[in-house]
Amino acid sequence: MNEDSVLLIDKPDGITSFGVVARVRRRLSEQLGKKAKVGHTGTLDPFATGLMIIVTGKECRNAMQYSKLDKEYEATIRLGVTSSTGDPEGELTAVSDTQPGHAAIEAALDQFRGEITQRPPMFSAIKINGRRAYDLARKGEVVEIPERQVTIYSLELLDYMYPDIRIRVHVSSGTYIRSLAEDIGKVLGTGAYCVALRRTKVGKWSVEGAEAIDR
Repeated sequence: MNEDSVLLIDKPDGITSFGVVARVRRRLSEQLGKKAKVGHTGTLDPFATGLMIIVTGKECRNAMQYSKLDKEYEATIRLGVTSSTGDPEGELTAVSDTQPGHAAIEAALDQFRGEITQRPPMFSAIKINGRRAYDLARKGEVVEIPERQVTIYSLELLDYMYPDIRIRVHVSSGTYIRSLAEDIGKVLGTGAYCVALRRTKVGKWSVEGAEAIDR
């Protein structure tokens, strides 16, 4: 492993992005015989899997360039229920047992193609007055995160078998798939949350070229 590198890691579920960085830093520090400088270029939620671009050494100064790249995800959205965090880790609340047809699903997805306004989740790594939003939310503090403009370049329905919708989506940097899932649920009137998420591409890089973290 080079001291100044761009590493492609296939993040498993159940570990934070900071946990991935810590493992790489430990391994690289052992190889170099000194403390290595390691950073990431965009977080993935603990329940999510897929491509993380890790930068080391002098390459850390370019981290922002990588974080601004478009991203592609495959996600499973579960209808009929909402989550306090927008993912499987939150408190779940049943909303509706209505089962939309394929035409209704396609019509709902069509509303989210192109440039849209989106509000990031309360449980996110966004900083508010220097503090992470998820830290504030966990303490029960009211978190008001401003809406933002994001772009959904493509949104493809891969499969639908109630209550789960599987999609592939190509988005601009800063887009939250958990928020997209919740907004789709609102349009359908069923409620929804993101039950599975995998990042498959960042810019020109694909998860197919990434290494498992244990390697």
